[in-house]
Amino acid sequence: MPITQRSGLSRIAASTVAVALGATALTACGSSDGDSEADSGPVSLTYWTWTPGMDKVVDLWNKGQGKKDQITVTVKKQASGDTLITKILTAHKAGKAPDLVQAEYQALPTLVSNDALADISKNVGDAKSKFADGVWQQTTLGTDAVYAVPQDIGPMMFYYRQDLFKKYGLTVPTTWDEFAETARALKKKSSDTDLTTFSANDSGLFAGLAQQAGAQWWTTEGDKWKVGINDTATKKVADFWGGLVKEGAIDNQPMYTPAWNKALNTGKQIAWVSAVWAPGTLTTAAPDTKGKWAMAPLPQWTAGENKTGSWGGSSTAVTTDSKHQEAAAKFAAWLNTDDAALQALAKESGIYPAATNAQTSGAFTTPPDYFSNQADFYAKASEIAKTTAPSAWGPNVNVAYTTFKDAFGAAAKNKSDFTAALDKMQDDTVADLKKQGFGVSE
Repeated sequence: MPITQRSGLSRIAASTVAVALGATALTACGSSDGDSEADSGPVSLTYWTWTPGMDKVVDLWNKGQGKKDQITVTVKKQASGDTLITKILTAHKAGKAPDLVQAEYQALPTLVSNDALADISKNVGDAKSKFADGVWQQTTLGTDAVYAVPQDIGPMMFYYRQDLFKKYGLTVPTTWDEFAETARALKKKSSDTDLTTFSANDSGLFAGLAQQAGAQWWTTEGDKWKVGINDTATKKVADFWGGLVKEGAIDNQPMYTPAWNKALNTGKQIAWVSAVWAPGTLTTAAPDTKGKWAMAPLPQWTAGENKTGSWGGSSTAVTTDSKHQEAAAKFAAWLNTDDAALQALAKESGIYPAATNAQTSGAFTTPPDYFSNQADFYAKASEIAKTTAPSAWGPNVNVAYTTFKDAFGAAAKNKSDFTAALDKMQDDTVADLKKQGFGVSE
């Protein structure tokens, strides 16, 4: 979300705090109140996270750098998604948010606009150099501030059954036009086989595809939010997938169902637009096809381009309630840039690290077991990750995502107009911003 005026963001934040939390005044985002306490003796920090195995990773800090710096971190396991965001905001309203929180990238604007996250730009050293520009941008919201340190990412890519592509004489598509032609060609050769499905039960997939196309769903104009969910780039994506569904070139069933698993496992669906974490899903969904899949870059809208979207990922942020923001920021930077920490995160938590220095080392020098046939899996994934397009998140992503599931769910099922569903997303998101008291630029 490119925000060109930090003063505009502050005014937006003030409006949100007043409406959502009943606050009467706004402390400057990134307040350093209490930072001096971080240097006055032993410090104890609390970290809310849902990542499995995080306690083992934090133990490395507590026994190493943390012991040296007299900074101890305690992990408190939490639920993820909207449940955690609500809990953080509730705690912040009472001035009792933890020192550190794990937050998905799309949740950062909500937390920042509620003045819940500190600007840690002065306390994370050269962390920026460890991340691709498109990844780092998600934690700055396009400002000079830094509201979190990237932890894991989900660069998108194209997965396909090598054996069945060969059987049906198909070529891996490099553009979306080729993708459509591949889907049609497969239908002509095997009418009961689908290249893939359009799934309306995961809004993150659609958001990532729109991101790749250059969508800017939330931006600001002065002190107002501007919503562009039905912008030209996203309409192009919606029309493309809606057209394929309407003509029957691809399936219209949701993912993560027994029927979807069976289609993947039996070769009735032979490709999947997904992200770097797909091997784990395929291992469970299609166990009989291990070693038969391969990964390639996402098709492009224009031949010769090299961009991808992002589906998933999270960051480590420091709250404005923390009395030890400097110490907390130091830990956040260590957790997501230190080689030993990153390898521990890969081993204990199974994440794909956002830091580029970890994407081809340690656990990522050999391919996932499911993709043992593709030796360069992680080398290719790392190159794709570098091409992640900038994102543009806003303070009510949850509303847009909910409407997507409802409107696009109906459109996919009925093979009706995807553009109308997109307009519904736009209208609902704008209406919700106004209801919350945000200024909205029409």
